[in-house]
Amino acid sequence: MISKLETEKKPILQKRNEAKSAAEVCNRELAGVEQRIEANDAADRDLLKRLSELQAQTPPPADLEAQSAAIGARRVRLPEERAELVRARLGSAEASRFAKEKLSAAEEELAVIEKRIERTRAEFEARDRGLNDNIRAQQEALREARTRHQVVEERKNPAYLNIGRHLASQGIAPPNAPHLLTDVQRHRTAVDRHLQHTAELALLSSKIDKQELRQFYFSIVSVFVLLLIALVVFFKSPRSREWLPHETDEILSINTDHFERDDLPKRWRKEQPDAWENVWNGLVGSAARTPVLNLTRDTVRITRAVTSNDSGAIREFFLLEARRDVSRVVQAVDNDNAFQRRDIGGLAVWERPDLALARVGPTTLAIGAAPEVDELVRVRLGIDLDLKITGQLFDRFQALDRESALRLISRNPPDLSRVFHPIFPPELLNNSQLLGLALTLQNPVKARLLLKMKSGEIADQFARQLHDEPQRWLHLQDSDLLLYKQPPEITKQGANLEVHLNVPDDAARVLLQRIAKSDTGSTVAGN
Repeated sequence: MISKLETEKKPILQKRNEAKSAAEVCNRELAGVEQRIEANDAADRDLLKRLSELQAQTPPPADLEAQSAAIGARRVRLPEERAELVRARLGSAEASRFAKEKLSAAEEELAVIEKRIERTRAEFEARDRGLNDNIRAQQEALREARTRHQVVEERKNPAYLNIGRHLASQGIAPPNAPHLLTDVQRHRTAVDRHLQHTAELALLSSKIDKQELRQFYFSIVSVFVLLLIALVVFFKSPRSREWLPHETDEILSINTDHFERDDLPKRWRKEQPDAWENVWNGLVGSAARTPVLNLTRDTVRITRAVTSNDSGAIREFFLLEARRDVSRVVQAVDNDNAFQRRDIGGLAVWERPDLALARVGPTTLAIGAAPEVDELVRVRLGIDLDLKITGQLFDRFQALDRESALRLISRNPPDLSRVFHPIFPPELLNNSQLLGLALTLQNPVKARLLLKMKSGEIADQFARQLHDEPQRWLHLQDSDLLLYKQPPEITKQGANLEVHLNVPDDAARVLLQRIAKSDTGSTVAGN
């Protein structure tokens, strides 16, 4: 019924829309005629004004009569045009009135059909509610009947069960299901075994010493508590710990992937293989003597930590992070008679006269001289304090790990010239509290110099000096080689400065040689 009414509604709705469109067209035409009448009246007033101004001129112009005649001729045509426009307005008004009447009639028809649809829908909804009430009543009656049936069945079950148990005890099977006797006997046998087992367990439980039971439960609880504490310590510990000695002043981190892939090392290996071999051995130090592993292929990162005391004695610590588990290295040195094994707090250390190594992580080896390796093991076990550097500058320095081939950070910048060959001018080192350098060895070589000053005011002043006189601060010490191709970009945040540099190729080579302490011949060339 409703679909039939909807079908009847569609042509009426279409008729209403057409009447509405026609009314809008008529209204637009009527508005256009009104605008043209207003334009005609405005033109008449304008011509009259011009005629008055012309007649008021003293002395009158020579062509007064010609201009007056032209204006008069134009004014004579305006009433005729206005009369035509008025007739057009009457026609448009009549058409608009007719369109509105047609629209009203269509809307009345639409309202009638919509009322019929609403009334029919209300009737159907009322019938639907009645049917739903009837269905719910029938479902309720069905549930009550099932409940009564279940009660009857439950009252019948005990009697049938007693009869079945008695027949099973006598070995009599139901005539219509003889196989059920075997199932019942099998079930009774299983129940008897279970009861016997339960009785044996109860007897054993009664013989258990209560004190021993309490000790057992205490041990279990203690294990869980210790496990919980270990998990808390694991998740609360910093994500990126180098496990270096607390006295560490300088850290040099080498990303072997970048040294293998970047443009400058590739060209240097090809053009000057001997010079590059000296630079590489100087950078990796004792890590070059690691058994079994090929540093460029099997490692991810080599970390060197340097400490120095007041007397000038320098100690170096090496951590080597492999791509995979270092079990094959451990197995090789364990089978090598040249190495002697000893333990520190449960961690094995292998030592020979010129080298010692220990496994301090699944993929991490400590390598170098025996005293330094022993200290790294004690730091890893928590016996000695480890290095904890925090702060915005160090976090930024850590974030450059993935994109940098070499990173260098110093907690005491003036001591850099004692640890490595001179790199930066003394004025730059003396003005900073913390210094970090990250190198990307692509073409061009890019460097990021991270500096921490004593205060924000000093950082502002130093940033201005770097901007105004970069050649004074950003050059290799004892050399005319500049560390930039174009003026550096300087970013300041609080007391921290970050300087972005594009390093010339020759300056980058000398810089790496000085860090590797292999610049004996290149220093003269740089000067």
